[in-house]
Amino acid sequence: MSAFRIRPQSKSDVEPHEVLLDSLAERREKEWGISEKKFEVPLLKKIIQGFFIFCFLLFLILFGKTFQLQVLQGGKYQALADENKFVVQQIQAERGVIYDKNMKQLVFNRPSFDLVLDKNKLPSDPAEKGKVLKTVATIIGEDLAGLEKTIEADKDNTLLISENLSHDELILLESNINDLSGFRVNDNPIRYYQDGSAFSHLLGYTNKISSDELKANPGVYSIFDYVGRDGLEKSYEATLRKNPGELQIEKDAKGQALSQTITQSPESGKSLVLWLDADLQKKIQEELLKQFQDSGAEGAVAIAMDPKTGGILSLVSLPAFDNNLFQKGANEVALTNLLKDKSMPLFDRAIAGKYLIGSIIKPLIASAVLQEKIIDPNKKINDDKGKIIIQNPRDPSASTTKNDWAIHGLTDMRKAIAESCDVYFYTVGGGYGTQKGLGPTKMKEYLDLFGWDKKTGLDLPGEVAGFVPDKDWKKQVWKTSWWDGDTYNMAIGQGFLQITPLEVANSMAAIANGGKLLQPQAVQKIVDKNKNTVQEMSPKVILDNFIDPQNLQVVREGMRQTVTGVNSPQASAPDLNSLPVSSAAKTGTAELGNDHYNNWITVFAPYDNPQIVLTVLMENVKGVQKTVIPVAKNVLEWYFTKEGN
Repeated sequence: MSAFRIRPQSKSDVEPHEVLLDSLAERREKEWGISEKKFEVPLLKKIIQGFFIFCFLLFLILFGKTFQLQVLQGGKYQALADENKFVVQQIQAERGVIYDKNMKQLVFNRPSFDLVLDKNKLPSDPAEKGKVLKTVATIIGEDLAGLEKTIEADKDNTLLISENLSHDELILLESNINDLSGFRVNDNPIRYYQDGSAFSHLLGYTNKISSDELKANPGVYSIFDYVGRDGLEKSYEATLRKNPGELQIEKDAKGQALSQTITQSPESGKSLVLWLDADLQKKIQEELLKQFQDSGAEGAVAIAMDPKTGGILSLVSLPAFDNNLFQKGANEVALTNLLKDKSMPLFDRAIAGKYLIGSIIKPLIASAVLQEKIIDPNKKINDDKGKIIIQNPRDPSASTTKNDWAIHGLTDMRKAIAESCDVYFYTVGGGYGTQKGLGPTKMKEYLDLFGWDKKTGLDLPGEVAGFVPDKDWKKQVWKTSWWDGDTYNMAIGQGFLQITPLEVANSMAAIANGGKLLQPQAVQKIVDKNKNTVQEMSPKVILDNFIDPQNLQVVREGMRQTVTGVNSPQASAPDLNSLPVSSAAKTGTAELGNDHYNNWITVFAPYDNPQIVLTVLMENVKGVQKTVIPVAKNVLEWYFTKEGN
């Protein structure tokens, strides 16, 4: 029978029911008038073909997605993977410190730790996230709701959660840090100022950087940085500033650290060595504070300079403040009280206060008079009445009297300086009788040469320029003309003058050193962390030889006579004659009205080879008091007898 079996071309056998179905289908097609349909392909084959097509399409989709992820967006996802695999942390470097001239350290970096959050690394699971935040809140003693609110409110991905962690907080956080996803502890040292209030105006302070400063200095600072806000901390910010390093930590899928690599080494800031004598600074503040409190003065200033270099040996301004109050973790109540204090302790009177200076001006006027050959220094003017009378040129019956503080009799230039004779300086300054005067124009010209109308250039922020008036200024501002009385006032340091204590000290240093107006400098040199010199600051001469040496010598002799009292029975500073070294001085009392005065003294010593110029101001003292001479005497006596000087 096998010989008669039909063998179709298809590999599928035709079953009897298929033949029956074909005949039935053919009959129906004829009855209904439709085209012929044949079951030429088995049903199972269609299913298989559809399955293969589906698989092919699925493969195309998967291939396309793989191409997108691996090729088109590969870099993006590789970076995200690396971010999850590698964590980069800052390695804190230390800000440079500050030393006095004897390498006594004045500023320190104290350890301090902050808790920081990277919001992107918080657990995605709400329950796990809540557990982490609750643990952190418990450790730092903060309300959980408050912590969550703080995190949600901050738009930055990285934010500071807690500053200056306590010892207990630090231990608990460090021991649990692997379970606190997103949180880390940063080492962020804080500044500590030794004897803060003694050096506050000179050193300044640091404070947290603002968002605006961050935007203005991209890549330079981080949100955790503290920057200089005043004093040397501010003016030498770029020198003192640290450059943090970077530590790359590789982690496994469970967040466990596998390896650590330093990708950028930390670099500490450079340090400053000052001209400052720290012991002298503290002694001056001690003596100045006594007189300041006893006299009821509004403010007080003392500046000591090296007349050979322009180096600032001391700079004190009272009231002072504790610059440690601006560091994190400090007493907030005390800081608030400081900022509200009406006595303005943050105001540096030494470089930003402008004052009427009184007879301190007379050595400068004498220098100008001699330089212009107005009078021979040995010529004597007779102050037999203790005053001059100025006739009104428009009304002979009217006159103005300019008084002296005493009757000095016959007075030459040296005696006039020593006894601070107003009549003498009225005469040579504005002219009187047959004696020609310097006049206001020349007076201003020479005061400008001594630097009284411009900033000295001291390397501290906040310095202002003094003010020396002239005829045009008065006419423009006061709408009235300059008259002889204005010239006489200016010749003795009264009237419209407004000069800073630093300008006074610097001009007196020029007289002490023989005629060099130097630029004052606080910083002597810059050193690295091993105290090796990186940069040395050499003396800078602003102006030289503008007064002949022989003229300056006459002025110096007059200032010496102020102390010795030789041929000057009314010399103004004989108390200084007991100092262990010879000295020269000039005092000044500026009348402010209502029986209030600015008291001044400037001294240089030793007389033949000056090492120090000391200028002292007691501001707005009620009544005639002896306030500044005791300060100068006690300071210089200590200075020239201390061991090693």
